[in-house]
Amino acid sequence: MYKTILLSVLLCLQVGAIEMTQTPINFGETRVELTKQYIKEHYKLDVQNIKIVPKIIVIHHTAIDDFNESLSRFTSQTLPSDRPEITKGGSVNVSAHFMVEQDGTIHQLMPLDIMARHVIGLNYNSIGIENVGGAHSKDNLTPAQLKANIELINELKKKFPTIEYVIGHYEYKCLEKSPLWLEADRGYRTYKDDPSKRFMREVREKIEGFKGALCAKETDD
Repeated sequence: MYKTILLSVLLCLQVGAIEMTQTPINFGETRVELTKQYIKEHYKLDVQNIKIVPKIIVIHHTAIDDFNESLSRFTSQTLPSDRPEITKGGSVNVSAHFMVEQDGTIHQLMPLDIMARHVIGLNYNSIGIENVGGAHSKDNLTPAQLKANIELINELKKKFPTIEYVIGHYEYKCLEKSPLWLEADRGYRTYKDDPSKRFMREVREKIEGFKGALCAKETDD
């Protein structure tokens, strides 16, 4: 029953004319309540719901080269025990709004107007796009994924005029001095190298009207 309701919501919140597959992850009451706790503990906001106004698009790679295995990391509502580096951040599992297979197939995983846990400090105002690949930090995201990301980013901007920034996950700390940054725990940071700098350069060559991370030029050199 819940999956039917979520699928209906997803269909109402899909993006423009882009062809995509609806692949809803489990986002039940447990995940919603844990997300509220995350917001309260990390952003010092006491919210009644987990709705967001997207202002940033964050591009990731999954660090796994298989789609099903990548997707499996998001299906549990609670964080698996093998993620000690982010355990202090809370019990809610990681998630993202989209996942793009290496053949360019776009999967929408969750509604676009609720918060996913995918980037420290910026979850409350961002949409996450995960790309299958990057195992062992390999720069192996494909031309098909590049094309899909560009199309998706441009359509998201049409749907959400509030979106100003497009950043790679490895650039997230560049926004610490921005009003968009909300993380209250100064010790809660992790190293990220996703996606590759090459991929972000190629994305930026094909999109217009977006701001990059405040240190984008430095990080892309």
